Amino acid sequence: MLPEVLRHLRCPVCGAPLAAAPGAVRCPAGHAFDLARQGYVNLLRGRSPGTGDDAAMVAARETFLGAGHFAPLGAALARAAEGHAGRDGLVVEVGAGTGHHLRSVLEALPDRFGLALDLSRHAARRAARAHPRLAAVVADAWERLPVADACAALVLDVFAPRNAAEFRRVLAPDGALLLVTPAPAHLAELRGPLGLLEVDPDKARRVSEALEGRFALASSESLAWTLSLAREDVVAAARMGPSAHHTAADVLAARVAALEEPVRVTAAVQVQVYRPTPNAA
Repeated sequence: MLPEVLRHLRCPVCGAPLAAAPGAVRCPAGHAFDLARQGYVNLLRGRSPGTGDDAAMVAARETFLGAGHFAPLGAALARAAEGHAGRDGLVVEVGAGTGHHLRSVLEALPDRFGLALDLSRHAARRAARAHPRLAAVVADAWERLPVADACAALVLDVFAPRNAAEFRRVLAPDGALLLVTPAPAHLAELRGPLGLLEVDPDKARRVSEALEGRFALASSESLAWTLSLAREDVVAAARMGPSAHHTAADVLAARVAALEEPVRVTAAVQVQVYRPTPNAA
């Protein structure tokens, strides 16, 4: 575990600082958490109501993102990070998955260290290898995050759960929240033919309400680009998101086989920068 990250981690049981121990991290009260051989640490408090993305979903995400299909988003996040990061602190991504987007931000901020938080141990395994200045922790985004108050120069959330109270707690006063949500046109050409889940048309309002009182919008960018996908890329795109739970593999394969290559698909997202509101709870 990177010492630059470990000093900001907190015990999920008692909230005390954690320190390195042989094969583990441990707080002064004796609560210990094993360091997995893949390099991540599990800081869940007790049993979680879910397990996060499974191995197949994480593998699909790594395949799709690794092919560069979301490179414009990575570039947009890097630009936002360069312009809005606080003076000091970690870059914390909640729901980080494989760490792909966090890696893009760290490349733009060569003096910063990153912390990838995700409920999935399969994702944490991959994130732990994503970048030499990145550490990975298994944690539940809806619980108290196992990190210190005001330790983050940036909090990054890409298509992930939004725990506004915890985002506000861990951000430094001069830090920023980088939030990415899908626009209505995102992957629209695939949703009907493949039976993928629809984008919530009320998402923008719900996001605004969730952050109200704790964050103020500093900037917003609508970003759209066209993907040219082979059928295997289409399968990966479908398998890396929540629709993977709703469509059997053989059914998906048959639907994808009916598509003409290359498959032209719109990627459309909203990239927003929020500043923490002073004295917010």
